[in-house]
Amino acid sequence: MQLSTKHLLGIKDLLPQDISLILSTATQFKEVLQRPVKKVPSLRDVTIVNLFYENSTRTRISFELAEKRLSADTINFTASGSSVSKGETLLDTVNNILSMKVDMVVMRHSASGAPHFLAKHLPDTAIVNAGDGINEHPTQALLDAFSISERIGGLEGKKILLVGDIMHSRVALSNIYLLKKMGAEVMVSGPPTLISPYIQEALGVKVEYNLKKALAWCDVANVLRIQLERQSQVLFSSLREYNLAFGVTRKLLDEVNKDIVIMHPGPINRGVEIDSDVADGNESIILQQVENGVAVRMAVLYLLAGKKGDN
Repeated sequence: MQLSTKHLLGIKDLLPQDISLILSTATQFKEVLQRPVKKVPSLRDVTIVNLFYENSTRTRISFELAEKRLSADTINFTASGSSVSKGETLLDTVNNILSMKVDMVVMRHSASGAPHFLAKHLPDTAIVNAGDGINEHPTQALLDAFSISERIGGLEGKKILLVGDIMHSRVALSNIYLLKKMGAEVMVSGPPTLISPYIQEALGVKVEYNLKKALAWCDVANVLRIQLERQSQVLFSSLREYNLAFGVTRKLLDEVNKDIVIMHPGPINRGVEIDSDVADGNESIILQQVENGVAVRMAVLYLLAGKKGDN
């Protein structure tokens, strides 16, 4: 089986069977990662550039590790240490990559749509979106889905809550697209200033501003980071006030008194959107998300490499 697309620009473009294929392939690669020898020669002749214009720790390391586990040749590019800091445009960078005969580009950029621009100008190169502005973060949504399925058995009919800065979160948007495509029910919760008034109508999700009620409804709560760097104005009074109203605390979970799986895409602002004893508690699968990220990204790279040269 093959993906219906040559690139992974967003979950919005994927078919449900594409998502199922990626997740089932990730299951096979997770088994590989449990072996004493964790390396396979699947992408031995493939060259991949990691093009990161934005700071990243988990995503960049996860992709690098996935590429190494698949035996690909990798080139790491960060904007701060490149000619971008001297004024080189994205198109100039693209043309330089093109002349180096690269097979695949993994790209993170602060501008929404940057990977789509790249895909348009690099027709023979597979592009993987590692996060673009406030648009999408498809591999995070895929690893979240993989982690949920692994913990509670599938996605269809499950009740998934996204808590926090929904408006500025590319993770939220990719998760909503994926979960809806795979038959899950989705609710969002957070301050009204951090949730678009049109989200219910546009994306078909439930909205609940009372976090306690939202937690009582869900099977899984995916807690999102406050994205202060993307907010152009003050949207809530203080971090302490935010924690009191929308922080996922041990006290709140005890009051709800229900088994809920807790997730977080990271980096975690401990004591703001989630307390340490919740992030590190038995209900948390945050570290499993990190572990599963490598297997999921191996699956994405492997499947896209199979489409190389096709339109």
